Amino acid sequence: MRNRWRLLLPSVLLCLSMTPSLATAQAERPRARARDLGITFGGQSGPLDAITDVPGVEVGHTTLISGEGRIEKGKGPVRTGVTAVLPRGKDGVSEPVFAATYALNGNGEMTGTHWIQESGELNGPVMITNTNDIGAAREAVISWAVDKNLAWDLGLPVVAETWDGMLNDIYGFHLKPQHAIQALEKARPGPMAEGSVGGGTGMVCHGFKGGIGTASRKLPESAGGYTLGVLVQCNYGSRRLFSVEGVPVGEELPGNKPCYLGAQKPGSPMLSSMSSCGATSALPSAPNPFEGAGSIIVVVATDAPLLPHQLGRLARRVPLGISKMGGLGENYSGDIFLAFSTQHVKPPTEAHVANITVLGNDRLNPLFEATVQATQEAILNAMLASDTMTGADNVRVYGLPHDGLVKALRKHGRLTPAPKPSPARKSGR
Repeated sequence: MRNRWRLLLPSVLLCLSMTPSLATAQAERPRARARDLGITFGGQSGPLDAITDVPGVEVGHTTLISGEGRIEKGKGPVRTGVTAVLPRGKDGVSEPVFAATYALNGNGEMTGTHWIQESGELNGPVMITNTNDIGAAREAVISWAVDKNLAWDLGLPVVAETWDGMLNDIYGFHLKPQHAIQALEKARPGPMAEGSVGGGTGMVCHGFKGGIGTASRKLPESAGGYTLGVLVQCNYGSRRLFSVEGVPVGEELPGNKPCYLGAQKPGSPMLSSMSSCGATSALPSAPNPFEGAGSIIVVVATDAPLLPHQLGRLARRVPLGISKMGGLGENYSGDIFLAFSTQHVKPPTEAHVANITVLGNDRLNPLFEATVQATQEAILNAMLASDTMTGADNVRVYGLPHDGLVKALRKHGRLTPAPKPSPARKSGR
C-alpha cells in the first residue's frame, strides 16, 4: 500500500493525452487491486505484484482518449493506445531472451511469432495495441531500432492486439508510430499503471470495463526463489461465465451490461443486439452471437533459467488461469500468449558458446502454479482498475463494482473480513 500514489504517477502523466474531463475522472482516486480487497488466488506476490518485479523488465504506455458522441471516422471518439513490454529494459534491448508462444484460440494476431518458434528467442520489445493499429506499432519498433543501429536485431517486431471497436473509432487508425515510440521511451521498471491505459484503454472484459492488468509471484527459496510476472490485455469473455475464486460473480452481477446512451443505436452490426442504457432490462432480447468475442493477450516473464521448450510449457498453463475466470477460448476470441526468461543467453564477447543454466523439468510445477495464479490476479486487477467508460457511438461499459464483487465472494464464503486500510491509504484519501 505504500506504493499506491507511486502507482498513480504514470496514470497522471498519461492524462496529458486525455480530454480534461476524462483525465480528471480517471485521476480522482486510486482503485483498489485484488489484494487490497483480500483476493489473493494463492501464492506470495512480489513487492509490486507486477511483471516489473522480474528484474530488468520495463513497461510503458501511451493512452489516447479524446472526443465523445457519434463516430466520425478518422476523428473519433478515440479510446485506444499502446503498451510496450521490454524484457531487458531499454539498455538491454539488443540482447535476446529465450521465449515461446502459444495460442489457445487463433482469432487474433501476434506478429513475429514464427521466428520465436524457430529460434527460441525474442528480440526486442513486445507491443500490445488494438487490432487495426498493429502496423503503426510495428513500424514504430523498426524506426526506433534504426535510430539505435539495431535494425537487423529488431527486424521482426512482436506486436499483439485485441479489438477495441466497441468504445473506439477503430477504423480511424488513430494510433501513429510516434505514439508507440513514446510508449517505448516511457518504459520504466517499478510500479506501473493498470486499467484503461495503453493498449487496454478501450477494452472490455467479461462484460465489464477491461484493460491492462498485472500480477507477480515470488517462489519460496525451497522452490528456487524465482520471480514470475504476468501482464494481460484483457478484452475477452462473457458475463454469465465470469468467475472469481470459484464464485459465479457474473451470475451475482447480471446488471450494468454494456449499453448505449440516447436514442440512436451504435452503427456497428456487431453491436446490433445492444440495449439502450435506459431500457428496463440490460439483457438482449435475442441470443448474442458475439457473446464471448474479444481477445486476451498474456505476457509471462520470469528470471528462472528456462529453455524455450520449458517456456512453451509455461505459456500453455496460461489458459488454466483464464478458464478459472470463465474464459473458454471462444470462437471469436484471440487468446495468444508469450513467455520469456530473462537469463542471459548471449555468448561473451568474441566467444561462440554461451553457458546456459537450466532448471530441471521436475522443478517446474511451482512455476506452473505461479503462472495460473498470477494470470487470474492480473485479469481481475485489469478490471478492478478500470472505471466506467463511455466511448464511440455513446456506448457505455461499466466498471466492475468493487462492493458487488466483495459481497458475492462473502456470500459464497470465499473472502475473509476486509483488511484494515494502511495509514498510507487513509492519508491518501
